[in-house]
Amino acid sequence: MINFILNAAFIYGFFNGVKSENNYGSRAIQIADHINNLNTTWKATSTPNFQSWDYDLIKRLMGVKLNATKSKLYNMKVQYHDQDKINLPEEFDSRKQWPHCPTLQEVRDQGACGSCWAFGAVEAISDRICISTNGALNAHISAEDLLACCDGCAVVGLGCEGGHIDDAWNYYQSNGLVTGGQYGSNQGCLPYEIQHCDHQTTGIYKPCGKIVETPKCRTQCERSYNVTYKDDKHFAKKVYEVDSNPKQIQSEIMQYGPVEAALSVYEDFLQYKSGVYKHKTGNSLGGHAVKIIGWGVEDSTPYWLAVNSWNADWGEKGFFKILRGENECGIEKMIYAGFPNTERQMASKNHNSLIMKRNKIADPETNNQNQKGEIQNDKFIRLSFKNYIEDFFKKLLENNFA
Repeated sequence: MINFILNAAFIYGFFNGVKSENNYGSRAIQIADHINNLNTTWKATSTPNFQSWDYDLIKRLMGVKLNATKSKLYNMKVQYHDQDKINLPEEFDSRKQWPHCPTLQEVRDQGACGSCWAFGAVEAISDRICISTNGALNAHISAEDLLACCDGCAVVGLGCEGGHIDDAWNYYQSNGLVTGGQYGSNQGCLPYEIQHCDHQTTGIYKPCGKIVETPKCRTQCERSYNVTYKDDKHFAKKVYEVDSNPKQIQSEIMQYGPVEAALSVYEDFLQYKSGVYKHKTGNSLGGHAVKIIGWGVEDSTPYWLAVNSWNADWGEKGFFKILRGENECGIEKMIYAGFPNTERQMASKNHNSLIMKRNKIADPETNNQNQKGEIQNDKFIRLSFKNYIEDFFKKLLENNFA
């Protein structure tokens, strides 16, 4: 009987020992305590994140393969800015610069999928569409479309197992991307079908569990959406890599909006809560993609202001700051962006507005009047659609919108 108990205890201890080696939970507590006892620039959460996660699962969540060869299909050009013509402020926040763009305030959730490479891209693209049109167009670009349909982006053919961020931007230019909201939103053409989950501690969502399968590529919009998949496509005029000089990155963000960046994630990054992150302890877990929206200085420490895709429970409500100017964790090495091509959507939008305006004035039941003088004096109504479009594009050229 004694031998049976001893053998059972040995087996129990052996298997639990194996589990503890792969489980991040005990390390999470140690790392959080260690960071909070240091005199450093950031604080770890008081309730350690990812306690129930195994290392294997965490590594698969990091969807950027930093050591993988870049695509040979495209020759991505590097964008440079004339620094003599640009006066960079000490602080800049895209949310404050363009408050009329709602996607700048948003924190998305990639769920149990290594799709960060897709999220960083579509988040920046959504912002730039709004910024480039001064708020006239607001398009929530679909992570689902990029994740599921860009075969060339995926590292091993499956987007949830990771992807290349340069290929994501090239796909945006060559194939276009439709709209789509977050999980359960029923927004846009193709909403994200992978549900939110708790990346951190027990919260309002279910635990993430294992990495899910990549969704199948769909080329038909949701039935409730009244635009076809083809007509909902948004394209880029130009996509490019941004030079890794911090001032070049700043110039790009200040003029055109957020960019996508890749960084190496270490164990301590998972425990980030506030302050300016610097890697202090722990092993590398893989490459991750985020969106950079600005910069600043906190207690004499320069930082980048960035957005993660682990929902708003992580970090500073989904946002975080990381050391700027020293390529911390490689964050200044791989920066990608592009110029949106919005002419087709703007033309359609203005055409629809013209029709609505005409119908409103012409309908006596709606207006309870038939004032010929008002219609004759309304220059907007008297423009034919053809002349209106010509005038629209002429103004675009004059303002260097192209």
